Amino acid sequence: MVDTEASRATNPASPELREYEGLPAGLLDRGPHELAEALGGPALIHLPGRREPALFVSVLLHGNETTGWEALQRVLRDLGGEPLPRALSLFVGNVAAARRGRRHLPGQPDYNRVWRGGGTPEHALAARVRERMAARGVFASIDIHNNTGRNPHYACINRLDHRFLHLATLFSRTVVYFTQPDSVQSNAFADLAPATTVECGRPGQPEGAAHAAELVEAALHLRDIPADRVAPHDYDLYHTVATVNVREGVGFGFEGGELVLRDDLDRLNFRDLPASTGLAEVRGSGERAGDYVVAHDERGARVEERYFTLDRGELRTRLPVMPSMLSHDPDIIRQDCLCYLMERLPPVE
Repeated sequence: MVDTEASRATNPASPELREYEGLPAGLLDRGPHELAEALGGPALIHLPGRREPALFVSVLLHGNETTGWEALQRVLRDLGGEPLPRALSLFVGNVAAARRGRRHLPGQPDYNRVWRGGGTPEHALAARVRERMAARGVFASIDIHNNTGRNPHYACINRLDHRFLHLATLFSRTVVYFTQPDSVQSNAFADLAPATTVECGRPGQPEGAAHAAELVEAALHLRDIPADRVAPHDYDLYHTVATVNVREGVGFGFEGGELVLRDDLDRLNFRDLPASTGLAEVRGSGERAGDYVVAHDERGARVEERYFTLDRGELRTRLPVMPSMLSHDPDIIRQDCLCYLMERLPPVE
């Protein structure tokens, strides 16, 4: 361990970075809710391998998204003590929230929104992780997440670069390109190496952990990441064009409120929705879509009136759209967003 012994005894909610050279004894036997006690707080763990530089993997940036940790347990257990084919640097993020099964704790920022500068201790933590990895070198970066709603397994990239596509398509042929929010881990590490975020379905599903483990194992065995063109028939590319939130102060839910969301909302993810698709019953007195939802495009401009309308007591789509990340969890909708809107992109030249 690089930090002092005393650093392990501090409050596990503290965002001070703990850094380990080697896997702490017994760690692979710990569940996500036990990592705060085992590690003492957010931790960067370096494991040697036959090749350098290291593959960087981040897990538990959201404490209730446990598939990443479960996948790494599988990968490291399957090795049975054999040397890694490539060095691995593992960042275990919001262990304090993981102990309580929460995305993040009250008063904490989102650990996947702190990677592009800011004044909180969590921003300083993220800057320290990136600084340490920039000094050590990064082969590629994989950030492992879950969804709360029904979504296919898919990969995200922040650069339209074939090296990034090669990495992403190791996980899924469904690839989403986005530039906002720009403070996510994958975007910060994209300056260092090919980077991807992978969305592995809902937590607690064994197939999600198995799929993420396959990706990590494949990346560890790569000699390099090619820059040649990924064949157009090998992937479907989407571009996130807007982020949609329920307007602050609007009461919403699936059974009551000013905005009553449809019961099967998350079944609409990654589906081409025609114009006039109903998303919610409106019970408030607002006259425009913008009285209930707010949407921003990649430049930060307000675009809710472009995409939504109020019609016959319902919030409806004004244009054909394809949503992602629709959830049936009101807490996630409040903490993150209602959904993202996407458009299809042609293959990268």
